[in-house]
Amino acid sequence: MAQVVFAAALIGLSVELVSVESDIAFGMRAFNIVGLPDRAVREACGRVEAAIKNCGFSFPRYRITVNLAPATLKKQGAGYDLPIALSVLLSDGAKCSSLDIGKTLVAGELALDGTLRHIPGALPIAMAAKKHGFISLIVPESDKKEAALVGGVSVLGASNLKEVMAHLEGAIAIQKSAQTPISLLEHPDGQWDMQFVRGQERAKRALEIAAAGAHNVLLSGPPGSGKTMLARGVPSILPMLTVEESLDITGIHSVAGTLKSAFVSERPFRSPHHTTSGIALVGGGTDPRPGEVSLAHRGVLFLDEFPEFRKDALENLRQPLEDGQITISRAAGTVAFPAKFMLVAAMNPCPCGFANDPFHRCSCPPALIAKYQKRISGPLMDRIDLCIDVPKTEIEKLAGNVEAEPSRDIRKRVQAARDIQTKRFHDTSHITNADMGSKDLRTYCKMLPEAETMLVTAAKALRLSARAFTRTIKVSRTIADLGGDQNINSEHMTEALQFRERI
Repeated sequence: MAQVVFAAALIGLSVELVSVESDIAFGMRAFNIVGLPDRAVREACGRVEAAIKNCGFSFPRYRITVNLAPATLKKQGAGYDLPIALSVLLSDGAKCSSLDIGKTLVAGELALDGTLRHIPGALPIAMAAKKHGFISLIVPESDKKEAALVGGVSVLGASNLKEVMAHLEGAIAIQKSAQTPISLLEHPDGQWDMQFVRGQERAKRALEIAAAGAHNVLLSGPPGSGKTMLARGVPSILPMLTVEESLDITGIHSVAGTLKSAFVSERPFRSPHHTTSGIALVGGGTDPRPGEVSLAHRGVLFLDEFPEFRKDALENLRQPLEDGQITISRAAGTVAFPAKFMLVAAMNPCPCGFANDPFHRCSCPPALIAKYQKRISGPLMDRIDLCIDVPKTEIEKLAGNVEAEPSRDIRKRVQAARDIQTKRFHDTSHITNADMGSKDLRTYCKMLPEAETMLVTAAKALRLSARAFTRTIKVSRTIADLGGDQNINSEHMTEALQFRERI
């Protein structure tokens, strides 16, 4: 009699239920897995057989057929090992007395000795178990804390196949894991604190605005002016993660295999090298996986040497910068990954880096400078909210003993502005001003007449696109929030327009 065990199929960040059923029949000895398995799933035959034997169980010496349903859904990864092994053993006559296997979701990779190994996506799988009404979830011991972030389902962390079978037979009970508490870090390591950046007050102000509203920033200046230090200091002025944001980010990193602990406790900061491919940057591949834009969700994506990135990789940023998610379509289907990140880019003004530098002569001809700056297309520049010139800091300021304003003071102002936005968007899906759509501007961005007149006049003079026009309003809304003002006035608009300057 075929025994059904429920497993989980990861498709992007979503989870589909898979029924694992085994049939043992007389005939030439064979072990076949059907139901559109990939190579990793097909190779489960060897792992499962060895694990069953090495745990002291009898492996059926008959024709075994394992079906993974639905058959139209592609099955990937080694997380089906444990469900397949349980289905085979139960179909061969093993007893299940202590647990309703029909109300239990199972996931785990088997070593040859029966040890359970880590699987990606434990958190999304636990969420799916709760959603579909499962009572229990069996996962490897190494993944139980991650899975136990979700309440409402009993998470059982097992070390090996023998322990799981003993639990099913009622000989030894696996203890239910207590729900994992989420403790969030108030702020990251102070190595990149803003107090260590001397001068650059205008750049710091721009980054404060950007952090308060999650706006995109471009830093332009000569080598050694402090662009990288400013960019790496951005996480230190960002507000703490909320529990909801932590769970969202943890799910992404769990699927990507980059999770270093049970959950993510601070905002991500991703800094890929400029040789990064387009797929690595935005995600994709034959079996789509999250890219850097998704791994930076609700955090910072720092692109140093911005024009040196491949043009196709940069152009791939357009959709996630606009929509807050990346949609990847393949022949097998379409997956979407969240990508609401704050872009911080840095570049030199020219290939040699010394254009407009009063202390160094630029060796680049005008045509080469124009070509260098045109590597960043107009549509991509339209999506950058604040363009900041970062000149070299005077030696006198570098040699002084007076420290600049620390990050904790800037973070307090940023947090106060974010609190205003949280209250403003309490009945929407928005979190920051950058999340607003065009239709939200009329509701949440009330402008005084002089501010509106100034915006219209500047838009005509600067030939702003419709996108740049709306993004300028969002930035001015954030500036007003930092000042605690309900409406946008001319001062807020003037400051926002200053940062719309093209490089």
